[in-house]
Amino acid sequence: MFLRKHRRVKDGKTHFYWSLNETYRTPKGPRQRLISYLGELTTEQADEYQGLVKTLNRRESKQLDFLKPTVAPISIDPTKIQVERVRDFGDAWIGVGMWKILKLDRFFSRVLGQGREDISWEVMIQFLVVSRLCESMSKLAISERYIDQSSLSDILGINPDKINKDRLYRTMDQLLEHKPALGEHLKKRYGELFQLDYELLLYDITSTYFEGQCSSNPQAKRGYSRDKRSDCKQVTLALVVTKEGFPLYYEVFDGNRRDVTTVEEVVEAVESIYGKASRIWAMDRGMVSEYNLKWLRERGTYYIVGTPRSMLKQFEKRLTESDWEEVYEDLEVKKVLAPEYQDEVFVLCRSSMRVEKEKAIIERFTQRIEQGLEKLSKAVSRDKRPLRNRDQIQRKIGALLKTNSRAARFFEIQVTNHDEGKKQRLKITWEKIQQNKDWADLSAGCYLLRSNASQQMQAQDLWKAYIGLTGVEEAFRLTKQDLGIRPVWHQKEHRVQSHIFICFLSLVLQRTLEQILVRKGLGRSTRKVLEEFKGLKSMDVVLTTAAGDPLKFRVVSNPEPALKILLQHLNLKTPKRLSLPENVVTKTNTPLLKNQTLTPLLEA
Repeated sequence: MFLRKHRRVKDGKTHFYWSLNETYRTPKGPRQRLISYLGELTTEQADEYQGLVKTLNRRESKQLDFLKPTVAPISIDPTKIQVERVRDFGDAWIGVGMWKILKLDRFFSRVLGQGREDISWEVMIQFLVVSRLCESMSKLAISERYIDQSSLSDILGINPDKINKDRLYRTMDQLLEHKPALGEHLKKRYGELFQLDYELLLYDITSTYFEGQCSSNPQAKRGYSRDKRSDCKQVTLALVVTKEGFPLYYEVFDGNRRDVTTVEEVVEAVESIYGKASRIWAMDRGMVSEYNLKWLRERGTYYIVGTPRSMLKQFEKRLTESDWEEVYEDLEVKKVLAPEYQDEVFVLCRSSMRVEKEKAIIERFTQRIEQGLEKLSKAVSRDKRPLRNRDQIQRKIGALLKTNSRAARFFEIQVTNHDEGKKQRLKITWEKIQQNKDWADLSAGCYLLRSNASQQMQAQDLWKAYIGLTGVEEAFRLTKQDLGIRPVWHQKEHRVQSHIFICFLSLVLQRTLEQILVRKGLGRSTRKVLEEFKGLKSMDVVLTTAAGDPLKFRVVSNPEPALKILLQHLNLKTPKRLSLPENVVTKTNTPLLKNQTLTPLLEA
């Protein structure tokens, strides 16, 4: 048994910590292990511990006897009770629980194996993903700040001194090659936990932008930015989820990749993992073209897609008919056929709430155009310095119509010459196109779906399947806002891919927690639940005996009343004490999340 001195530099200041260690024999030779963490010691305290170690070594005391609390009562000085090292515990505890529920610890342990690294790659991947779920921070911020505000390292049994940005970056380099195998694992585990059938898959595209030039990443290119950051390079992200919102597959494309060119690649990749069953794909109208739809039909793949609004004009007569089928109080649908599309069916959808909204929007844009034209007309006809440049006037009219494009088709505008005595001026005249206005009123609140799955599903079922695309949009929102996928600071292609992989895994944990909350009747607000659990803290309670010896216990705080109710609904019990090597006083090591505490989470 011996004392070991550790050095750590933090905020430019050097700190020294002490730990008690022992040497033991193994079939592979002698090894060393940590018995307890002693913290910072003065020179006198270190000398006292050195004397204690010598005494214990002379008596050949066993480590187990040293760690057992004394049976006889110990007198404590109540004036010297202290609380140290307060950390967020609850959110990380839940995140690790989701990781274990999905058996991702077993998956990564199997595919990565165990090498000579101090901390296994599986544990480090778990650290990165759970920390991303709890706090969206960069790798540098995790190593400098998060490690000191969260108990995640304690829960995973990691020495915080070993967490640095270089180790986090090396961990990212272990991920990408196991992406296909992860898809197989998630398919199996989702099926076991939630009985998913994968009959309907939802597919959509988004983008995320970079800070910096990204000269080392050939995928970083400028293109259509969903984040309104056309000034930055970006990559395009494709995401496939189930109708329940579980993420199944993602792909990263070049930043200037057109949406319609990704369909074949993604469909074939997903079918290579999940099989080519009679499933239905739901995609937004921007994702498909006539070529894509023909390709899907020829290979026997079913789909439900949105259509361009211009296609709605072909069914103008059917909009006026009364054979609508009510889905909800404010929504009606009907199936319609078109002779030129023999293998497909169209679904007309009309929302009364959307009717009022669209009419209000069009009316607002119409008023803005009229007000703009009135203002411009006065500028042309005024006596002092009137506008006389026809090109300038045309540009102003074009800018006005572009800003209010929803109502631009209702106006026919002319700029003509006008004689006023000896003066020749320009004159702006306009009139409304009533035919376009009538069509806008008729088609307000209406949209058109297109599918080749008419034999399998009714009109309202097709609509419900398509509307599930909002789940993909919600996943994108969570990934961008809560999980912090944007902006991307990495400059190398493989690091960008790994960053997105970690965000995808965090989304998997978030959706798993969400489904558990739904089954328990607790809503879908995972972020609010995680914030509530963050109120659960871990801390070191330091007691000083009458003889002046310190005793340190790492404990978990009692939950507040609201959190206690939440724990009761989830059938969870929080651990009272963390049995970690860093403790001076420890008890029998008990897993933080027992199997019997995980099982109730999954019960309906």
